[in-house]
This record gives sequence, structure tokens and C-alpha cells, in this order.
Amino acid sequence: MTDAIEWMLITANPELARHAEASGVHRIFIDMEVNGKAERQGHLDTHKAAHTFDDISAVRSVLTSSELMVRVNPLHGETRREVDEALARGADRLMLPMFTTVDEVAAFRGLVPAGTPITYLAETPQALVRTEAWMRHLRLGDEVHYGLNDLSIAMGLDFLFEPLAADLLSEPARLLKAAGIPFGIGGIARPAGGELPASVVLGEHVRLGSSRLILSRAFHGSAKTVRELRARLDLPAEIAELRNIEERWRTGSADALAKNQRVLAGHCFRLAEARRNAA
Repeated sequence: MTDAIEWMLITANPELARHAEASGVHRIFIDMEVNGKAERQGHLDTHKAAHTFDDISAVRSVLTSSELMVRVNPLHGETRREVDEALARGADRLMLPMFTTVDEVAAFRGLVPAGTPITYLAETPQALVRTEAWMRHLRLGDEVHYGLNDLSIAMGLDFLFEPLAADLLSEPARLLKAAGIPFGIGGIARPAGGELPASVVLGEHVRLGSSRLILSRAFHGSAKTVRELRARLDLPAEIAELRNIEERWRTGSADALAKNQRVLAGHCFRLAEARRNAA
């Protein structure tokens, strides 16, 4: 049985991070990736942070139970310095984005102390296709997250959930589950919002065995303070509703999950077609 889904939230705001922790968020996500991101995603309304080492220190100082994960830049000449500084500032876990080869996975693992877990962000077609080859380099505590933004861009798709609609992650999911490696996929909108219903997305996560999800920006709405956030939404209640939906899927049948995959595919391909026609 797959573990219950753990929620992640991207923020460098210590006040919001502390509130997220108290609301049931398992992992706070500091995003320092800047190399190449503007070129890849500059035309899209996607998350584009420019968090700093000082942000790591600030968020570290307020967390008591949630894990602090830092996404560094794709492997480059300064990676060792980034790794060392992020860990010195208090990162519990590091994330490697935009890798394509087994050699990159092995090289990054070699730069990170053995006791520090890594999340490998598989968001290129090469990383997706080569999962079985590079997953052999993962150690105890390491995880995989399939990123849908850059993956869909690289594949020339019109909607970021199209890889799920085409069921491209079933085989990688099977391989990772067989090896006992936890994995997650993309992000999720609020229960009552988003182009693709959160209930449909959660059903597919349960079917695939995913146990990690990034909460979208809608869960904080770019609020600067907890007071401002509370005026917009009840974060503990939103997370509790996601959990309720997840549990309903877990008590359902395999046939219901298979039907939900078809529903997801229909939603995704209609949205993709609408975007193509509007372009």
C-alpha cells in the first residue's frame, strides 16, 4: 500500500512557511533554480522564483517538523558550491532539476553527502524514458518527482497534464514502486479550483502510487502575511479536503480508478485542443 500523499509548498516567506507547517504541509520548498528557466518558461504563467541562501536560513529558523527542501540549479560548474552552501544554511533535502543522463544523476549524487536525501526532478523526456537506468543510483531516502511543466514544454504539448492523460507515467511508476522508491508527480490546484478538477488529479495519483504533490500558488495566492492569507482561504481546511478526497479514492475500486484515468484524459485533451484553437 502506497503511503498517504505528502504535501509540498513553495515559499521563502518564513511566516507563511510556519503557517503551512501548522496546517499540515510536510515539506517547504525553497526554489533557487534560475539557470535556463526564463528561456524555457518565460512565456508561461508558471512559478518562477529566485530564492536565495538567506531565504534558506530564514525559513530554517521557523520550522520544527516540516522538511526543508532546496531546488538548486541544473548541474553546472558551481553546483558543488550551491550544494555546500544550501546544506550549511539548513536544507534537509536537495532537488536536482533538468537532468537528462545517468551520468548527471551519478555526478550530483557524488557531490552530496551520503546522509543527505535527494529528490530527482525528472522533467525532461530523456529523464522520463531513462528512469530504469538512472534510478539505480538512488540511495535510501532519495525520491523522484516528475515535473509536468518542462516535460510538456519539451514534448511540444499544449497542456501540462497531457503526459498523464496519455498514461506515460504508468511504467516509470511501476519501476519505482517495485524498487521501493517514493515518487511524486506535478502539482495540484485547490479542491474547488483549477482547470483540471483536483479530485480527478488525486485519483490518478492514487492509481499510479504517487505519494508527493506540490500545492499550487493558489494555496497562498502570493499573500505576504498569514493574516492576508486567512482572508483569502482556510489553508488547514483546504488540505483536509484534499486528504478526504484522497481517502475516498483509496477506498474505491480499481475499476473506478481506471475510469477516472479516462475522465482525466478527456478533460486534458479537450483543454489542450481549446488552447491550440485559441493560439
